Amino acid sequence: MSRNHKISLPEEELVRALHHRERTGAEALYNMYSSSLYGVIFRIIGEETAAEDVLQETFVKIWHSFSGYSAEKGRLFTWMVNIARNLAIDKVRSKDFKNQTKNQELENNVTFIDEQKNTVYKPELLGLKDLVDTLKPEQKLILNLIYFKGYTHVEAAEELGLPLGTVKTRLRMAIQELRKHFN
Repeated sequence: MSRNHKISLPEEELVRALHHRERTGAEALYNMYSSSLYGVIFRIIGEETAAEDVLQETFVKIWHSFSGYSAEKGRLFTWMVNIARNLAIDKVRSKDFKNQTKNQELENNVTFIDEQKNTVYKPELLGLKDLVDTLKPEQKLILNLIYFKGYTHVEAAEELGLPLGTVKTRLRMAIQELRKHFN
């Protein structure tokens, strides 16, 4: 059978194949439902890479917990949508996801606004440099590299010889400290 051929099975055959842990069942399941489940997940998460990760988690969970599915309790698609929805909600509520979106939000919006308005970024005119000087030295260094010199998070981590997570955490803490001056 060619790899480009998409397998599709009637629901009863699909359920039987999945209960028997057959490869054709797994392939048919993915071919028949991946785009629909991805749509549900993406609407909740709103971020492509994270939605793709949750889709993969969804199929793994479906495969491992399929013995718990019962056709008498409801349709296969409904059962799978509930799994996908719950995993997507768990992802959005996770601390890592919240921190990631907080860190990305400011960086992406500043770049977007600058590009749209053709703005020249002069932090010294806003007094930001004075506020940055009140931060801890390690926070100040990371903030200077990322926001004033235009480094990416990865580039700053490489420049400082620090793990990427440490750079992101210090940056987030610096931003939280600066927010205190504006709230």
